[in-house]
Amino acid sequence: MNWRLGVDTGGTFTDFVWVGADGRIQIHKQLSTPADPSAAILQGIEVLLVPEGTAVVHGSTVATNALLERRGARTALITTKGFADVLEIGRQNRPDIYALVPQKPLPLVPRHWRFELDERITAQGDVLRPLNPDDLRLILAKLAAEQIESVAVCLLFSFLYPAHEQQIQQLISQSPNLLVSNLPISLSSDILPEYREYERTSTTVINAYVAPLMSRYLGRLADGLGARPLTIMQSNGGVISAEMAGQQAARTALSGPAGGVVGAYYVAAQAGFSDLITFDMGGTSTDVALCHGRVPTTTSGHIAGMPLRLPLIDIHTVGAGGGSLAHVDAGGALHVGPQSAGADPGPACYGKEIGDWRLEIKDATQSPISNLQSRATVTDANLVLGRLDAAHFLDGAMRLDVGAARAALGELAGVMGAASVEVAAWGVIQVANANMERAIRHISVERGYDPRLFTLLPFGGAGPLHAAELAANLHIPRVFIPPSPGVLSALGMLVAAPTKDYSKTVMEEIGRLEIGDWEIDEWLKEQFLPLEERAASEMATEGHNNVTLHYALDMRYKGQSHELTIPIDRSPITDHRLPITDDFHTAHQTRYGYHQPDAAVDIVTIRLTAVAPVIPPPLPQYPLGEPDATAALVGEKEAWFNQQPVVTRLYDRTKLRPGYQFPGPAIVFQYDTTIVVPPEWGTAVDVYGNLLLTRN
Repeated sequence: MNWRLGVDTGGTFTDFVWVGADGRIQIHKQLSTPADPSAAILQGIEVLLVPEGTAVVHGSTVATNALLERRGARTALITTKGFADVLEIGRQNRPDIYALVPQKPLPLVPRHWRFELDERITAQGDVLRPLNPDDLRLILAKLAAEQIESVAVCLLFSFLYPAHEQQIQQLISQSPNLLVSNLPISLSSDILPEYREYERTSTTVINAYVAPLMSRYLGRLADGLGARPLTIMQSNGGVISAEMAGQQAARTALSGPAGGVVGAYYVAAQAGFSDLITFDMGGTSTDVALCHGRVPTTTSGHIAGMPLRLPLIDIHTVGAGGGSLAHVDAGGALHVGPQSAGADPGPACYGKEIGDWRLEIKDATQSPISNLQSRATVTDANLVLGRLDAAHFLDGAMRLDVGAARAALGELAGVMGAASVEVAAWGVIQVANANMERAIRHISVERGYDPRLFTLLPFGGAGPLHAAELAANLHIPRVFIPPSPGVLSALGMLVAAPTKDYSKTVMEEIGRLEIGDWEIDEWLKEQFLPLEERAASEMATEGHNNVTLHYALDMRYKGQSHELTIPIDRSPITDHRLPITDDFHTAHQTRYGYHQPDAAVDIVTIRLTAVAPVIPPPLPQYPLGEPDATAALVGEKEAWFNQQPVVTRLYDRTKLRPGYQFPGPAIVFQYDTTIVVPPEWGTAVDVYGNLLLTRN
């Protein structure tokens, strides 16, 4: 059986893409259940009648939400004597340089749960002071007394000598106290065997903090799924087993957004577009990424203000979504987000009765929001402006309340001093667009890329509503909208391949490797061999024997404090210096605008990625027909463009055939999203059923 189901849990909706044995794709959207995300998944499976035996690939927000809301496990940290405060000291960076009293995120592990051991490894990997097991026994007693639920172990230079961390794990698991021996343990030598003490400690603690929650959640979900095997999307764009995701939950922190980028790149590449800016606007946030011929990855991510140095897709997120709440500050300026109404209570037009909503909606710090003057959201503004239609939302399965939306915008208009509800709604849309425009500039212009050379690919439930106006503001010439943009992240789950990442800090200067008997290629083979053996063993355990290995090096000029990751070919190299260093010089020139060809170059970390093959869902093609799109026209109505109402044509996406063309202003309705085509834009349907929007 080849049945497969992709599931993406979002803040407002949980999305489903089911591929049957015949390759036919079915989609579904279910309101999320924030208290227990698995409930919405099981409800959706019942609606779709997904049979047992279907392989389920899931993008989870459990780890993300636990970090944002600070509701993870009671976590302890065991570290080398003198380093208990690394987690709190952090770096000297100031994210908000104008804040008179900057506020740093509180560490996930409070000071009284951070324990020190009098052991020490040198920077060369030698034992300076051995570990004394008697010192650990005192700590174990405290773990039981404090009812600790998870333990992070991060010793100095353990990436060079992991034996001490492994000894600690063994002693904890052999404790006669069952409250201690059953504790989940995260070792930094397993999670992140790389140098930089703060980042390694932070990443290990993040994993320990969310792993128990993820493990329990996946256990409940697996029980509910029955005979349907479960795999989990990682932040790097690959999938891993549910068991491994429970142990290394930090690797799933951005799994939903990662699925969106993977899905977007797949559908665009099939249609011949490889230079993309992906724009994922959901109910709570907007995620953007720039794909210059490939899916971008990084190892320098952050979440909830904390570094997470695991491989992940390079995504920039802002708090702007369909559920983002609008309010006016003390100075009279209009703001949209980052607070969101989410799925519960949701935008005002959802019509939910919740009593005193001001006390129930909370921000990421769990503090009540008291400065919001109405329940007005971006979705409400789009409905008031006619860009959404009350009768066409989710194909009519969920009818929107226009009166409630107008009432919410009316309250906001009174605070703003706006002339009408529509003027207030127009302001909300413009502020939300400005927030998202800044996000796109951050990943393009600020990194040396010209957005005019890229195609904007919007998805998520709200992305196609705003895409054309964003493209116009950024001079992006083309907008590419796939057949099911509202569930593209769920489709990406089915495109993602089983993937595992491995790394090891080596810290060597290339010039020194070419002196004496050691040639650089032989040295690289020696360094990569343990990673290759581990990758082959772990992938085989999960049933993947036909594995492709990808190699990369983190490199820098000697004296620099940050690196660039350079992919390499591990085939024999004739000139051992130039191919690797030339690639680094070129990457440095692109990223920073200069390079130093005569400077010494360091290899800091080696990276290995193991990828098993996957057969993605086929995308059907159809011959192009006549351009006349009249057959898909379902009516006209007034919608607001350029601060005024304009008669706008309405189209049914299911009736649009390849070859059809039509001008704006137009609105296209479909089950999972609504597409807005402003004046001065035209639309054409390609052989895959994608919509290509271009400026006239």
